[in-house]
Amino acid sequence: MTAHLSRRSLLGLAGLGAGTVLLGGCGRGESGGSAEPQTIKWWHIQDTEPMLPVWAEMARLYEVRHEHVTIKVEPRENEAFKAELAKVSRAGSPPDLFQSWGGGLLRQQVEAGLVRDITDEVAPWVGQLLPAALQPYTVDDRLYGVPFDLGMVGFWYNRDHFADAGITSPPTTWTQLLEAVGKLKDAGIVPIALAGKDKWPAHFYWAYLAMRVGGLGPLERAALDGNFDTPEFVTAGERFLDLVKLKPFQSGYRRAEYGSPDGQAAAIGNGEAAMELMGQWAPSIQASSSTSKRGIGSRLGFFTFPTVEGGKGEATDVLGGGNGFAVGRGAPSATVDFLRTLLRAENQRRAAQTGAVLPTNLAAVGQIKDPNNQVVAANLAVATGFQLYLDQAFPPKVGQQINDSVADLVAGTKRPDQIVKDITAVARSQ
Repeated sequence: MTAHLSRRSLLGLAGLGAGTVLLGGCGRGESGGSAEPQTIKWWHIQDTEPMLPVWAEMARLYEVRHEHVTIKVEPRENEAFKAELAKVSRAGSPPDLFQSWGGGLLRQQVEAGLVRDITDEVAPWVGQLLPAALQPYTVDDRLYGVPFDLGMVGFWYNRDHFADAGITSPPTTWTQLLEAVGKLKDAGIVPIALAGKDKWPAHFYWAYLAMRVGGLGPLERAALDGNFDTPEFVTAGERFLDLVKLKPFQSGYRRAEYGSPDGQAAAIGNGEAAMELMGQWAPSIQASSSTSKRGIGSRLGFFTFPTVEGGKGEATDVLGGGNGFAVGRGAPSATVDFLRTLLRAENQRRAAQTGAVLPTNLAAVGQIKDPNNQVVAANLAVATGFQLYLDQAFPPKVGQQINDSVADLVAGTKRPDQIVKDITAVARSQ
């Protein structure tokens, strides 16, 4: 199952005011469920500044207001989280509240009976959230998670590096992007930072190129028949190879992780590379991963993924998704009330102020202050289509095969026509 959203559901992301009020969670003295002692095990991936202390403080305040509730917060790095969640899921013991991107994995968790249907519990307040953000967490018209963040993937770039290379404006076509890479290399600047070890960052290129070459149609068909062995997906791989052949990535990129001190985000945050293709969280991770802990500040710019000459895709079709939380099947009764508290307008505004979150609460969306997030929100506001990250939209085995196959393409061990056969074989076995 993939998530495709129309422009209609995405309108309103920018410019909404604070007039819409979100009903809050329980206040001091209110129960939030049974008064019996309860412990909520909460797993999330905001394991660094700026969101790590924000989540911790929200949990602490909830405990103060609910003396019978203890929240055991367990932050984990992204890849470690996925591995550990898979392990406990196989054992049938998911956390009470855990990070989720919705899509194919959530559907599998639903079918395995690992997560709770929270449709009725959140009905009094979920209407205050952006409809577009809810789509990936909806399975067969029932809600199994709640999103706190929604954004898109695009190119983050160093304005000074572009100027030094004689690039006067961000590229709008794939040919112009390749030309920009050449100019940056000629100026002695590393064009693109890539976390080759993590694999998922590279899949953004192939996914976007497939969207630009064939539009959203081929992805919608692949979701139904599992067939990726089509001209659009092959061409996407060929266009990606045109970039790879230019050797645009930093030295040692195949061993690089995304958020490590010597990884992809740090390369941008330390001014060591000119661009990265990444989601709305990029500026905050660049800063926290950089030596200065500040990143490159106002030198950072953003542009959408270029069009491909002759392609059917719209420049305003975006690849993205968000972050949310699902509730484990055996979670204590206070879990959904705590989740409601995290989504209150004032807490969403606080998260937005860090620059790491694009809020889903309508009352907080219009309060985005971070200039980078304002740019992302403005692009989402005019989006004509929305595609969830492919490694989340499809079942986990298919998503992993996409990441592995794109990594094979980058490494030169598989051709574009070979990787689509590999992905198709896994997709049709599900």
